[in-house]
This record gives sequence, C-alpha cells and structure tokens, in this order.
Amino acid sequence: MSSASGLKGKTLFITGASRGIGLAIATRAAADGANIVILAKTTDPNPKLPGTIYSAAEAVKAAGGQALPLAVDIREEDAVAAAVAKAVETFGGIDILVNNASAISLTDTEHTPMKRYDLMNGINARGTYLCTQACLAELKKSAQAGRNPQVLTMSPPLSMKQHWFENHTAYSMAKYGMSMCTLGHSGEFKKYGIAVNSLWPRTAIATAALQMIPGVDLKLCRKPEILSDAAYLILTNTGMQTGNFYIDDELLAAHGVTDLEKYSVTPGTKNFIPDFFVD
Repeated sequence: MSSASGLKGKTLFITGASRGIGLAIATRAAADGANIVILAKTTDPNPKLPGTIYSAAEAVKAAGGQALPLAVDIREEDAVAAAVAKAVETFGGIDILVNNASAISLTDTEHTPMKRYDLMNGINARGTYLCTQACLAELKKSAQAGRNPQVLTMSPPLSMKQHWFENHTAYSMAKYGMSMCTLGHSGEFKKYGIAVNSLWPRTAIATAALQMIPGVDLKLCRKPEILSDAAYLILTNTGMQTGNFYIDDELLAAHGVTDLEKYSVTPGTKNFIPDFFVD
C-alpha cells in the first residue's frame, strides 16, 4: 500500500547524491516536496564526473524539494555524525536513509592495490554500516511519530556463488557487505518499526561512474530513472515491508509497469548489458 501524499515533508538522507542514481532518487522524492540531505564528496566541478553537491541541490529545488548539500566522506565517523546533526537542525529529523554511495573497481586480486580494496570496503560496506548507525536514533524517533522510516541500500541480492566473486573478489566483498547490512539490520530494527531493504538493477545503469570502466557501452544500458522510480515505490510503501532484495524491473512489474522503453538509453534496445549479481 502506498501513501497518498507520497514523500511530502519527509526528510531523506542520501549518500552519493551529487549525480547518477543518488541524484535521480533525490529529484524523484523532491517532486513530492521532500527535504533532501545531499551527501557527497564533490564540491568542485570535474569534467570527467559531472555534478557537485551544489548542482544537485539546485536540481532538488527545481524539482520542488528543499535541499541541504553537505560535503562528506562517509568513511569519516565524525563527518557523518556532524551531517546527521546538521540534518536534524535544518529539517527536524531524518525519516529515510538511502545508502547509495559506492566505489567500484572490477579488478582481479593481482590488479587490486590495497588502497583500492580499502576504498571500496570503506565506502561500500563500512560506509553503509556507519551511516545506518549514525541515523538510527533519528529513524527510531520517526517510527515513534508514525512517519514510516526506512533504510534503502543500493546493493544486490546475496548469492554466495563463485562466479560473482572470481573476477573481482574485492568489489564483490564490498557490495555484499552492504547487502549483509540489509540482512542483519532488517531483523535488528524490525522491533523499532524501521524497514530495511535493498534495491538493485537488472541491467547496467548509465552513470558517470560506469563510464569510467573500460569497455562498457553506455548505449546498451538503462537510465538511472528506472531505479529512482523503483525506489519511490519502496519508500512510499506504508506497510512494514522489510528484509527484501528488490530487483528494479520485477518491482515495477508488480506495480503494473511492464513497458520499460522510456528507461532505455537507446530506444529499441533489446540486449542490455546485464548487471552483476543477478542470476
């Protein structure tokens, strides 16, 4: 069951929200009149990776929401705590945490420097855990006020199969670390009335980060909006749906959306690049 008023007046704390999927989720929520806390590291424009916390804030405001752009590295505990405090000071609380920030390197063990291993595990697994821990007190308050608090993490269904690990063990460990947070926290937080779920795409999504990976043809991908529309369905659900690992197209189909053509980067594409981790 979805809420008639959608996300109006809700405060969303979104990591990695300066571009791509995080920004798409932010602007979709903003269209309802939501408050968006934009967390990312990018404050200065980069020609290779367009989008800063400030351009994201402008996009959120243009869509109809309120924006609080904060330059935060989610590996830093004090910075995350300060961001939570600033969000509460500005908007009065936090209702939804979207763990979207992620680092990717599809390299084998021989070609993964420990610095890169630490970056992926620090942002993906540890960052998700830290942001969830930091927002927990506010999410509890949101539950007590009957505001349907949620944690949504952009991570794949857990599948302990060798082929998801063998080509990029470090990245798989880091992404599954995020999913293990969903598995554990959905059980742990149920008693508080906080829903915790994951969402993952069926196909590769055209983002600036993906553009940096050699050999990926963005023309054979879908747009980030397929994930923002799917996320919106989860975040406006007023029933206690928790511990789910949703796949975007399955979730949309369950809500009657089966024509996905508008999400294609190239209209008419039939053979999309499949995403990792989906059987």
